[in-house]
Amino acid sequence: MDQEKTGNDASPHRVNNTVGPILRRGELARAVAEAAVLDNPDKEIRVDDKVAYVRVESESEMVIRRSTIEDMLGRPFRMRDIEVDLSSFAGRIEISSEHIRFYYSRHL
Repeated sequence: MDQEKTGNDASPHRVNNTVGPILRRGELARAVAEAAVLDNPDKEIRVDDKVAYVRVESESEMVIRRSTIEDMLGRPFRMRDIEVDLSSFAGRIEISSEHIRFYYSRHL
């Protein structure tokens, strides 16, 4: 008896360990994307501009420092103010007055 091929050759599980913010497009999103690159020199940072929002992501962990965001904006910035433009995020999140960290405590 012949077995029928379903045509679905995709793996049933997609491994995805990306983390990072999804921000409303604008000045802060640009500053965060630039800060992510500068603050994570050992990581590949991907920035995906979707017109209405910007997704900034890397594998496993990303740390973005307040001081770097301030440098990119050219003005003082409080980390808690990121929540206004933070539409969503991937991974877990840790926010302090000096940095924001996106990470996975367990990898797939």
